[in-house]
Amino acid sequence: MAVSQLSQQQYDFLKEACEKAGIKLTHQRLEIFREAVNSPDHPSVETMHKRLKERMPTLALDTVYRTLATLAELGVVRKLNLTGRQSFFDANLKAHHHFICERCGLIEDIYWPEFDNSALPGELEKVGRVQARHLELHGTCRKCLGEAKEERK
Repeated sequence: MAVSQLSQQQYDFLKEACEKAGIKLTHQRLEIFREAVNSPDHPSVETMHKRLKERMPTLALDTVYRTLATLAELGVVRKLNLTGRQSFFDANLKAHHHFICERCGLIEDIYWPEFDNSALPGELEKVGRVQARHLELHGTCRKCLGEAKEERK
């Protein structure tokens, strides 16, 4: 399996974040970040570990847990604590939301600038100050909808 590369900008972003935090940019951190950036999905720790074991056979699951937690603290990946599910990781730091298929577990990025830029309800001032918006949309993906139609035939 070919190892996907990081752009110079992605590498510099990680290196700068590590330097600011006073931690080393280790081989494991670099490879785990590379896998997160190049993942076509929103992998769990276990999924990341399985993928990384192919090229790093001695990599421990605990190392992946700790490293992803560190990368999330550094702000170079996001930890998704989706309602009622295990944690997943997302290296896409652009403002976006998630559609979650309740049937197969698919997680898809959704871009909704109108929601991001909309005025918030006034009653939120009584609760506190909003620092970020993240919307989870739960439903059934197109693939599962198609399979459900086939099952009914």
